[in-house]
Amino acid sequence: MSTTLLVVQVLNGLQLGVLLFLIAAGLTLVFGVMDFINLAHGVQYMLGAYLAVAFYGLTDSFVLALVLALAAALAFGLLLEAAVFRHLYGRDHLDHVIATFGIILFLNAAVKYVWGAAPLSLPVPEALTGSVALAPGILYPVWRLVIIGSGLAVAALLWVLVSRTRMGMLVRAGATNPEMVSALGVDIRRLFTLVFGFGAMLAGFAGIMIAPILSVEPGMGDTILILAFVVIVIGGIGSIRGAFVAALLIGLVDTLGRSFAVDVLRLFMSSSTARTVGPALASMLIYLLMAVVLYVRPTGLFPAKGR
Repeated sequence: MSTTLLVVQVLNGLQLGVLLFLIAAGLTLVFGVMDFINLAHGVQYMLGAYLAVAFYGLTDSFVLALVLALAAALAFGLLLEAAVFRHLYGRDHLDHVIATFGIILFLNAAVKYVWGAAPLSLPVPEALTGSVALAPGILYPVWRLVIIGSGLAVAALLWVLVSRTRMGMLVRAGATNPEMVSALGVDIRRLFTLVFGFGAMLAGFAGIMIAPILSVEPGMGDTILILAFVVIVIGGIGSIRGAFVAALLIGLVDTLGRSFAVDVLRLFMSSSTARTVGPALASMLIYLLMAVVLYVRPTGLFPAKGR
């Protein structure tokens, strides 16, 4: 286990963590404010990546593709909320799960129809290609550092919006007591729509940022959605701070576990047994962590006030 590998994997874990936060932040806001389980949140991450690829093909500019894809992701989220999800508020959570799962199937099929089933790619902006030397012998891709930096910047912006603005006050109040907020004259339906659209845009932003690294393909949001749900359960439903801490924790535990589980197990068992047990244990670590957190704190690490 070299120091160089450890530093690189810690940075990879932070990168995964900030991506999970971008997805989980919108998911926890929608769940916390609207009490709505949106399994289709992962396809909004996928659509962000596809829209960026499409707009890059039209403009040949990553910046323009980013702006246009974010606007399209926001518009699509608002359309989806108005056309489908608005009619499900107040209904049983099972109805939410069934309806949003149907949207996953529909949009995955629609993506295959429009863009085909073959993986697509989005090039890294030319100015951000290559690697940077973090220390002697430690090189790290510039774009991955950009992902980490942009994720941390969005986290700071969200903290300011939620904690220091009137809109954030209404969101926090709506998560605690939506009936009282509505009674005070606030259009709770419009608040729900804005929260949903903002969450969709955050998921789309995560898809755009990861598109230059991963293949853009149908179903790419399904796996990350599971991790995002683990994040909001560990962090506490409706809590942005909880989502941020839990996302970084999950990113680091998953990445470091997959990288070093075999090496650690070799200290306690034979190499052949460690090679067999290590990968299986590494894939379970985040779920074991979730079980421990729920046992100690059933409402999560930082539950929203009032829950």
